[in-house]
Amino acid sequence: MSLTLRTISREQHLAYIQSLPSASHCQVPAWADVKSEWRSENLGWFDRDGQIVGAGLVLYRQLPKIKRYLAYLPEGPVINWYAPNLADWLQPMLAHLKQQGAFSVKMGPPVVIRRWDSAAIKSGIQDPDVKRLRDVEATHIEPRAFEVADRLRKMGWQQGEDGGAGFGDVQPRYVFQVPLANRSLEDVLKGFNQLWRRNIKKADKAGVEVVQGGYEDLAEWQRLYEITAVRDHFRPRPLSYFQRMWTVLNSEDPNRMRLYFARHNGVNLSAATMLVVGGHVWYSYGASDNIGREVRPSNAMQWRMLRDSYAMGATVYDLRGISDSLDETDHLFGLIQFKVGTGGEAVEYVGEWDFPLNKLLHKALDIYMSRR
Repeated sequence: MSLTLRTISREQHLAYIQSLPSASHCQVPAWADVKSEWRSENLGWFDRDGQIVGAGLVLYRQLPKIKRYLAYLPEGPVINWYAPNLADWLQPMLAHLKQQGAFSVKMGPPVVIRRWDSAAIKSGIQDPDVKRLRDVEATHIEPRAFEVADRLRKMGWQQGEDGGAGFGDVQPRYVFQVPLANRSLEDVLKGFNQLWRRNIKKADKAGVEVVQGGYEDLAEWQRLYEITAVRDHFRPRPLSYFQRMWTVLNSEDPNRMRLYFARHNGVNLSAATMLVVGGHVWYSYGASDNIGREVRPSNAMQWRMLRDSYAMGATVYDLRGISDSLDETDHLFGLIQFKVGTGGEAVEYVGEWDFPLNKLLHKALDIYMSRR
């Protein structure tokens, strides 16, 4: 199959994404406007009949003081990763990015390598000898993903450092997902552990209501998010970031981003943002107050978001990043513990990969990043 690659319009890019069952929210054209500090470009792959068969959103970050760029395709490009001729897809991309002044390329193939169901994770948590997810036998292994990794290595791509739980600008290598395809809502609820089901009932009994918010409610979202940042020791993004995200994503597709609040007696106790691309729904950012935890607002909110995803015809509800640590003393352990209660599965991707087009500058960037 002979492929050609060229820059395409945002409209072409969006039309291609909309023709697919789903794609990462980091690969929709409007994501470039969310990441406004990066320059962006939309790439399209065409077959010999001139049909578009792949697309990629490239973000360019300039190096300080010189006109050379890191080219980044977060959770992309959206191509046929299992094609035996993978080099025919990626070589033209590298040549093009080099022409654009890139000294290094970073991409995140949306290729799943392993899955662990809740039962496997729970047995791992209970085993004192198990410290990491990868020490637990996977419930499902995707052999083709290993072939993809092999092909990338042979082409000179280097596997990046683990994205950990996906905090900051790297994409998470491990995520937690609740599969919805071919399941009834009853099955989904049955999959929740006892504690989750009890907490959902408790919230319902206490009169917790979950509502959708709009642009005008983002300031209230920010209030809860900043409380969360203080409690969990991370640096919050500014309100302007979420306002921009809302505006650009929803002007691309009115259902791309949603905002939810769980409230009790008229007081908002927790909030979340949700992103939707095709059949894939992400719980993107979460926030909660230090008060009102006894009425379990977060469980009520997740259950409502899951039900809404199901009603939209989603095939997967994605709770985003987890760390692969199953050690109860690890500060990120609570995250997997909370998510595993939904009866979903932990999913490992092949991770992010780098191609140094200029080895010297690539090395300099590595040193610069490690000092930050």
